[in-house]
Amino acid sequence: MKKQGSDSNPAPVLPALPEPLKDLQIKYTKIFINNEWHVSVSGKKFEVFNPANEEKICEVEEGDKADVDKAVKAARKAFELGSPWRTMDASERGRLLNKLADLVERDRLILATMEAIDGGKLFSTAYLMDLGACIKTLHYCAGWADKIHGRTVPMDGNFFTFTRHEPIGVCGQIIPWNFPLVMFIWKIAPALCCGNTVVVKPAEQTPLTALYMGSLIKEAGFPPGVVNIVPGFGPTAGAAISHHMDVDKVAFTGSTEVGKLIKEAAGKSNLKRVTLELGGKSPNIIFADADLDTAVEFAHIGLFYHQGQCCIAGSRIFVEEPIYDEFVRRSIERAKKYTLGNPLLPGVQQGPQIDKEQFQKILELVESGKKEGAKLECGGGPWGDKGYFIQPTVFSNVTDDMRIAKEEIFGPVQQIMKFKTIDEVIKRANNTTYGLAAAVFTKDIDKALTFAAALQAGTVWVNCYSAMSAQCPFGGFKMSGNGREMGEYGLHEYTEVKTVTIKIPQKNS
Repeated sequence: MKKQGSDSNPAPVLPALPEPLKDLQIKYTKIFINNEWHVSVSGKKFEVFNPANEEKICEVEEGDKADVDKAVKAARKAFELGSPWRTMDASERGRLLNKLADLVERDRLILATMEAIDGGKLFSTAYLMDLGACIKTLHYCAGWADKIHGRTVPMDGNFFTFTRHEPIGVCGQIIPWNFPLVMFIWKIAPALCCGNTVVVKPAEQTPLTALYMGSLIKEAGFPPGVVNIVPGFGPTAGAAISHHMDVDKVAFTGSTEVGKLIKEAAGKSNLKRVTLELGGKSPNIIFADADLDTAVEFAHIGLFYHQGQCCIAGSRIFVEEPIYDEFVRRSIERAKKYTLGNPLLPGVQQGPQIDKEQFQKILELVESGKKEGAKLECGGGPWGDKGYFIQPTVFSNVTDDMRIAKEEIFGPVQQIMKFKTIDEVIKRANNTTYGLAAAVFTKDIDKALTFAAALQAGTVWVNCYSAMSAQCPFGGFKMSGNGREMGEYGLHEYTEVKTVTIKIPQKNS
């Protein structure tokens, strides 16, 4: 084990980083229903590519409506009264989740290598951060399994009243490509902890780790039908889940555009419960009294982490006027230090964007920044002759009306804006349809508390960025989503509260 940090500021102990697997075998490419592997009803398959070299990794069975129907039937049967899952002790559900965490730990190297090849994620990030978060989340939710309970209620009259927190039922879960394994765990762990059954649709760009998890779920001992995994495309498999009359809840992480379609589908079908974690254009506010080295580094990581492909990316950086020029200078210097390349190799700090569509969208937005008058300080173009790489890009002199200041870029493009007063920057920071995250850097506790209250965002960081944990609720205000994931708040999204009232002869206090 190696320790990072210093004696005065110790960091968590991280496991030593092994080398990625050189001969990774892709064993699981079929649809996972009832703890069994199935070919698609249509017979179709789709190709999965490595974004670092544009080469085909494998072909995966393409699920659509017919396959979703099979998966939902399996999940419904597993949820029937009297089934092994419904009659299982809550503590046993927790034991299964802990067992799954142990299996993920055992196969950490396989999963991290797969995540790097399939999604272009740095191997070091996948192994240390993503897999670490998955294991902790499974253990966290396992601990909650037998601690979800109702209350007795002192109702008027001669009655005994109590509440039950019951599982919702069959939950459709649609996950994105930027954090495939983390989002898979964030979805299934709280749902299973509360006693639901699930039908998961991984992103078509990155289905491989989700399918591998199917094998571990079976090995851990979850009953058939409790977890079902249907790879496929959004307009077919995703839409089938959203419109399905026998799906009780859908949880989605992805774009605001698709989130609207899912909510519309829920309204047009059975009014299924919906939780959404959507896009962001998060403000990061740097005051002149902040520790400048810390602020520059957090602002950099808060934007460039995973090639900028993060919903919480701090993509609107507001810097107080007296330190603006120095902040820009240091940010350019920091961005220019990056080494791009194969995410499996040590020393590489930036991998590729996920696919050609995202690659072209990012470059188009970079061009719009140039045309609208922002100053391109570094980067601004593609890198290399193979793979979807984009140079780390920094813009200064950005104004709020520019597209790069309003639209979610989802790429390695940093926008740095200037402000003069507190009231001004609060209004500008909140002048967006999004509200996922925000941050403020200052040594003044009054400023920090003012901004913590004033910023319209589901998470506000003070003197840090992207600090997240399984214990903390996460979700958005406004068009960044509905509901919360993780923490105790996240469990509420997977239960229904039932009130039970019993007539009694006489009530006594």
